[in-house]
Amino acid sequence: MKVLYPLNNMNEFVFNSSARDFTVEEIPLYEFTGEGEHLILKVRKKELTTWEMIDVISNHLGIKRRDIGYAGLKDKHAMTIQYISLLASSATKLDTFTHDKIKILETTRHNNKIRVGHLKGNRFQIRLKKVLGVQKDKINSVLKWIKANGVPNYFGNQRFGTDGNNWVDGKKIIDGKLKIRDRKTKEFLIGSYQSYLFNQWLSKRVEISLLLEQFSENEVESILQLEKGSLANTKNQTQFFKLLEGDLMMHYPYGRIFHIEDLGTEAQRFASKDIAPTGLLAGNKVKRAEGIAEKIEKEFDQPTKQSGTRRYAWIQVSNIEKKYIEEKAHYEIGFFLPKGSYATNVLDVLRGRSE
Repeated sequence: MKVLYPLNNMNEFVFNSSARDFTVEEIPLYEFTGEGEHLILKVRKKELTTWEMIDVISNHLGIKRRDIGYAGLKDKHAMTIQYISLLASSATKLDTFTHDKIKILETTRHNNKIRVGHLKGNRFQIRLKKVLGVQKDKINSVLKWIKANGVPNYFGNQRFGTDGNNWVDGKKIIDGKLKIRDRKTKEFLIGSYQSYLFNQWLSKRVEISLLLEQFSENEVESILQLEKGSLANTKNQTQFFKLLEGDLMMHYPYGRIFHIEDLGTEAQRFASKDIAPTGLLAGNKVKRAEGIAEKIEKEFDQPTKQSGTRRYAWIQVSNIEKKYIEEKAHYEIGFFLPKGSYATNVLDVLRGRSE
């Protein structure tokens, strides 16, 4: 279960994850040089996964899928704009490429192949429907809260498959109850289990923050059966997501990882968006939290036979733009999220639901 929303509003609106109502544009990590042996394609697609789009282009050019570089996988049920790369020498048939779901918008040269993760983030454009006057005011209020506080960085449903249970197979692989020969499939399923554990941990931490909104530190310690005094200096933190002693922080939106030394100081830095807390993707060779943060994290720290890492637990939503079209009862929202983050987290907070 995801624990999502700190306010008492339940917003009802209609959102269709489709090319008409959902646009994602990739923001590159760097400017392309305009010269070099690699050709960069700015591609717009709809109703196709990134892999399906790459297959179409590679088949047309007569090259292998692995010869095409990409920075991230984009949603099938959206209009998406992203960048891919290939050797310029292999693009001889590009002038004859046509496809009803793919359009090459621009081309340029660059020195290197695009690699996974080579992006700053994504710009999202979302259209909400059946938003009446009262709902518009509620969405305005929640967007104001999101701008000030950010949103939890849950993994989206894409990580868990159509039925939402890919993580179960990942756990079976780890437990030796399921054998998968294909290495990439195996790693994906185990990664799904890591993502599931992260989401469960994050729900626990959001729950603690919600309780601290309503009860005293001592009362929350009693409710959660935590050691007395372990939540000292948490309730008075100004930001919604409360930091705990022993949390591992990271400079935001990227930078080195470090343990909290002074809770009050780091809480102020988090509130000012200079740093952010991280959660564990369970595995080997990864730093763990300390103190009370470790005690909570340990419940979701299971062996995975994979390398572990830390992931931002909380992200900021920037460059928020909004437009209400009264005659259609449409509410259009644009915003930027750092790489690895999901627009569904913003939508879930807007809805005000836990699921």
